[in-house]
Amino acid sequence: MDLDALRYGNFSKLGEAVTDWEQMTKKLADLQKDAENNLKAKADKAKWAGVNATVSREFISKTAAEFADAHTQADSITKILSDTRGELIGYRTRLNDAIGRASKQHLTVVDTGCGTFTVTQNVRPDWASDPSGNTGVTDQKVVDAIRDEIQGILTKATQSDNSAAKVLGLLVDQAKYGFADASYADRDSAAKAVAAAEKLAKMAKNPADMSLDDIADFNRTMEKYNGDSLFAEQFATRLGPKGTLQFWTEMTYAHAGARESELDTMKSLQKNLSLTLATASFSDSDAMQDWKKDLIAERNTNFRATNSMNPVGALGSQVISSLMREGQYDTEFLDDYREKLFKADKGAGNAGTHDLWVKGYDSLDLLFGDGNGRDPLEGLFEGLSHNPEAATHAFESKSDLDHLLGTTMYTERGETLGHALEAAVTGVSADDYTSPAPPHSATQVQIMANIMNAVAQPGGGADLVSRGLGDSFGNMAASYMPEISRAFGSSDANVFLTNSEDPEGLETTDVTRFLSAVSLDPEGRAGIVVGESVYTSGLLDAHLSNPSLFDGTRDQVLENIGRNAGIIEGIIGHSVADDEVQAAVDGEKDYNDALQKKSDFVKTWVATGLGYGSVSLFPGSQAATGAAVGGFAGGVVGLAVDRLFEGQELDGARDEALYSSAKDLYAMRDSVNQQTQWSVKDALDQHHVDLPKDGASDTVRVAVNDGWDDASEFLTNSKDGPHG
Repeated sequence: MDLDALRYGNFSKLGEAVTDWEQMTKKLADLQKDAENNLKAKADKAKWAGVNATVSREFISKTAAEFADAHTQADSITKILSDTRGELIGYRTRLNDAIGRASKQHLTVVDTGCGTFTVTQNVRPDWASDPSGNTGVTDQKVVDAIRDEIQGILTKATQSDNSAAKVLGLLVDQAKYGFADASYADRDSAAKAVAAAEKLAKMAKNPADMSLDDIADFNRTMEKYNGDSLFAEQFATRLGPKGTLQFWTEMTYAHAGARESELDTMKSLQKNLSLTLATASFSDSDAMQDWKKDLIAERNTNFRATNSMNPVGALGSQVISSLMREGQYDTEFLDDYREKLFKADKGAGNAGTHDLWVKGYDSLDLLFGDGNGRDPLEGLFEGLSHNPEAATHAFESKSDLDHLLGTTMYTERGETLGHALEAAVTGVSADDYTSPAPPHSATQVQIMANIMNAVAQPGGGADLVSRGLGDSFGNMAASYMPEISRAFGSSDANVFLTNSEDPEGLETTDVTRFLSAVSLDPEGRAGIVVGESVYTSGLLDAHLSNPSLFDGTRDQVLENIGRNAGIIEGIIGHSVADDEVQAAVDGEKDYNDALQKKSDFVKTWVATGLGYGSVSLFPGSQAATGAAVGGFAGGVVGLAVDRLFEGQELDGARDEALYSSAKDLYAMRDSVNQQTQWSVKDALDQHHVDLPKDGASDTVRVAVNDGWDDASEFLTNSKDGPHG
């Protein structure tokens, strides 16, 4: 920066720009609030159909999100501009003060252009004949000090101006269309993020030079910035796609067999690197677009550590997928990568996937944790589990789905596949207990129907449950309780409230066989039981508080809900108690442990209004919303789930807890009967409904028993299901 540019700088225009941005930020804040509270909220509650259910709903959701990003970006720009203006004015004040002091000491400061200047003494013509030998009144040390002070001010002003321009440019470049979501409080914080990325990228280019202390420092910085858009984009693009994969290859080779603190450090490094790259994947900068394309192009490249004596290293896809297990990656990037991997995997056939990815890579270990990373589909599935939109795209093809399910017989990918399938059909990211569960789209329902059909196939379909998929299948069944309930053919299907785009999309026989098979897995059975209890209690809460939800009598409501609970739990009970499968049923401790593991998971969902396909499915019911908000402070749904996890004892002669024995057919029937009757009483009490409690309970008791008996018929009609 030239001296005169700062000395005489007029920052009024910059001040006007700051004022304009401040006003824009306030307006965008109002628009964001309006978009979230009106546009998106109303869209979420609306009953969409046809093209509107997919195109319009998605467009509105993304539009609302764009308003939020627009406000964030405007706020960041405002703060960076304001901060920079304040800094430059401060530097101008310091510069003028220094020049003023120089003048008092008979010094002249002159701008000589191109960022240079001179500091000269004011000399009289007669100084040359002065007997003292001095050429001026000011000591040279003072001249040098003034010069250095002014140079320091100009250097800092230049850095402030340049870094502001740089980060503003990078910020705008993050989104080619729309706005970036990067948030910064001032210029300095944005500049520090970019500088940190440059430093780490430089270190990662020479991994052999990194000591454990260097790695620990590297990891701490990455942990601090892994969610920062500018940091992530700059780190990834400066290191480059090939450099990124080589860096992780070197790390896993150099620290193979890590133990204790070293192992903890490497696990943390892998997590933070994954999160950083996930953040970077959302950048639309030209450099990042090239990075993503080039990274996928490296999927078949052989990556070897520098000191490795083995000519066979790791495939690029194995390295890429090992870094996908944490964080949400961009949908388009996942779509492109998944398409290439699925094509290769499918080309090997169901039985050939092991030879394709694992054989020949026996010594490879790219993970500091579970597994070894040799099967790149496992890492991809974990990546998909954190992006429901990409997961849904992945399993739209029934051919691809059937292939992947078939490969679980020959691989260890069942559990990770289950996680991806769960995200695909529920619309909820793995480990996300805060985001609202969206309505099931027609595509999601079709994927769920295809999964049920695969499990329902005679001669081995049920074996899928025991290949690591049981837990996820149970959660998926829980989420689909409205569609499952409608599949059992009630004449009053409208009792089973839902905002699913395709509520009738599941086939009865497939549903029956699916529930029967999943019930034999302790975790799967726990998911179904919890899902049925939540949905049943939510239905009772909604209907008894708001009779207008169903055009019929309350007896019809109670009978339909009770019968449905009896059918679903009856299928479980008959399947588990069947003599032919009794030996295959895990001990009750396994089931009780599985039930307890779902406690915090389900409570979080219900407490935030998500529910397992229950309270979140009643957009028009204030009572249901109240139950969700009330959560476990007394809501009907909360009380029902609490009884499951606390093992509340049954009323009457049986001295045992609710669902204490899955092997005792009548104990299970009594459990579902008791749970449903308790939920009826809870709803009547909470909403002060004038309905005879004993009569209502008796209506439900008879209906549950009828449904329990009907369950045996459904199993018989399914032809492949056990029954008792």
